[in-house]
Amino acid sequence: MNELGIVLRQIAAEKKNVWYSVLFGYIGGVTAAGLFAASGYLISKAALLPPVYTLTLLIAFIKVFGLVKAGSKYGERMVSHRATFNILAGIRVRFFEKLEPLAPGIFQKFRSGDLLARITGDVESLQNFFLRVYYPPLVLILVFLSSMIFTAFYSFWFPLIFAAGLLLTGLVIPAAFALRRQKIEEQVRESRAALSTYTAEVLYGFRDLKIYQQLESKEASLHQSAADYIANQERSSSQGMFNQSVNQAAGLLISWGVLAAGVYLVGEGQLDGVFLAMLVMLSLSVFENAAPMAVLPPHLEDSRKASSRLNEVTDMKPVKAEEPYESLSDEAPAIRFDTVSYTHEGEERPAVKEASFYIPAGSKTAIVGASGSGKSTIFQLLLGVLRTSEGDISLQNKTIRHIESEDIWEKSNVVMQENHFFFGTIRDNLQIAREGLTDEEMLWMLEKVSLTKFSLDDPVLEKGENLSGGERQRLAISRALLRKRSLWLLDEPLSSIDNVTSAEIMRYFEERTEDATVCLISHQLSGLEKMDQILVMDDGQVAEQGTYDELMTARGMFYEMKQIEQEILV
Repeated sequence: MNELGIVLRQIAAEKKNVWYSVLFGYIGGVTAAGLFAASGYLISKAALLPPVYTLTLLIAFIKVFGLVKAGSKYGERMVSHRATFNILAGIRVRFFEKLEPLAPGIFQKFRSGDLLARITGDVESLQNFFLRVYYPPLVLILVFLSSMIFTAFYSFWFPLIFAAGLLLTGLVIPAAFALRRQKIEEQVRESRAALSTYTAEVLYGFRDLKIYQQLESKEASLHQSAADYIANQERSSSQGMFNQSVNQAAGLLISWGVLAAGVYLVGEGQLDGVFLAMLVMLSLSVFENAAPMAVLPPHLEDSRKASSRLNEVTDMKPVKAEEPYESLSDEAPAIRFDTVSYTHEGEERPAVKEASFYIPAGSKTAIVGASGSGKSTIFQLLLGVLRTSEGDISLQNKTIRHIESEDIWEKSNVVMQENHFFFGTIRDNLQIAREGLTDEEMLWMLEKVSLTKFSLDDPVLEKGENLSGGERQRLAISRALLRKRSLWLLDEPLSSIDNVTSAEIMRYFEERTEDATVCLISHQLSGLEKMDQILVMDDGQVAEQGTYDELMTARGMFYEMKQIEQEILV
C-alpha cells in the first residue's frame, strides 16, 4: 500500500468528509435493510388480519424508513463526491508541485504523451479509490454486523449464514476474479498511455508527417492504438459485468439459504412464520449492497497502478541547489568552469568532459563546435537546469551549487533556437519580459528588431505557429532585450534571420550589451572577429580557446572549420 501514499495523504486531510460519508452510508444501508424487512413483515402480518392501528403503525415505519433512506443516500453522495473532488484537487496540486521543478529534464525520461496520460487518466482513475475501495467496505461491514445482531434474536443460524455470505460475496469471489482481471486492467492502462502518446505525436508532428508523406502510416498506428484501447476497455467491462453477475447470484443463493433455514425453523416450531418474509427480504437487501464488492479488487489494483505511475514521476529528484543558498547581484558575472563533466541519464558517453574555461565579467565569448559537441549542455549547466557533482561552476566567484536556479534565471537573458510563444497577442508575449512595460517601450523594441509590420494587438497562435522562423527569433530577441539583464546566453539566436536584418540587430545588440557578459553558441563562424574569446568544443571537451586571430594563427580545429565554411559559401 506504500504506492497509494499520494492518495491516502489526501484522504487523511478530508477525514471529516470521510466520517460523514461512512455515517450517511451506514444510515442509508441500515434504513434500506429496515425498509425491506418492514415491508416483508407488513405483508405477512396483513395476511393475519391484525387491527388497523397495527398496519397503520407499520406503514408509518416504512414511510419513515423510506424518507431517511432517501435523505441519507443523498447526503452520502453529496459528502463522498465533495471529498472525492477535494482529494483529486489535492493530488493534482501535489503532482504539479512535484512536476514543475523536474522540467525540462523530465522530458529526457518521459515522452510528452505519456506524461499527459499520467496527468489526466491516472489522476482521474484515483477517484475510484475513495468511492469504490476506501469507505464502502466499512459501510458494508457495519451494515452486515447490524443485520447479524438483529437476526441473532430469531436464531443463531441466521448470523452464521450472513457471515458466510459476507465472506463469499465480499472476499472469496472478488479475490478469485481479481486475479483474472488484473492482466486485463494492466493492458487497459498500457493501451491508454500508448494512445495518448501516439495522439500527441501526430498532433505535434502533423506538418512533418504530411511533408514526408508518412501521415497515413502514423494515422494507421494511431487507429490501431485506439482500437486496442477500445477492445481492452470492452474486455474489462465484460469481465466486470460477469463478476457482478456472479456476485449477485451468490447473494441470491444466500437468500435462498436464509429462506430454507427459516422454513426449517418454522416447521420445527422455533420461529414464528410471520417473521419469515421479513428475514428473506432483509437478506435480499443486505446482499444487494454487497454487489459493489465485486468491482473493489480491480479498482484497488487500478488505483495502485495509477499511483505507481504517478510516483515514477514524483519520486524523481529535482535539480536543486545546496544550502546555504547564495544570491547573485545585478552586476555582470564572471563565469568559471573547473574540470566540469556531465553525463545524461541513461547514456554512457559524457556530454561534457573535464571542461575548464574562464569568462571575465563584461566579456563576449562565442562557443562553437559540431552538433553534439556539448555546447547546449554547457548552457544548461550554466543555467542550473542540469547540475553535476563532477567539477565546479562559479558565477560572480560563487559556486553554482549554492545558487538556486530561479536566481540564475532571474538575472539572465536567454534566447534559444526554439523559444516558446503563448497563445494571445504580441503584447501578451512581450509583457512576460518584466512588469510595468509600456506600449511605447514594446513598440520601440519591435522597431529595433525589424518587426514594425506587427502591432501589439496582432494575434500569436500557440507556439507562434502563425509566425515565420525569423519572426519568432526576432520576437524572442526583443523580449530578451526588454528584460535588461547583465548576463546573456544566446543559442543560435539569428540562425533563421537574413544577413541584412541580422547585421542591424547585432549592431543594436552590441550597444545594449556593452557592459554585459555575453555567451553565444554559433554554428556560423562569420562575425566572431569582435568576440573577446572563442571556445571550440569537440566531443564534450574544450579543444581550443582564444581570440579569433589567435585561433586562426594556430591553424587548428577552428581554422579548419573556418576554411570549410568559406568553401561552402564560395
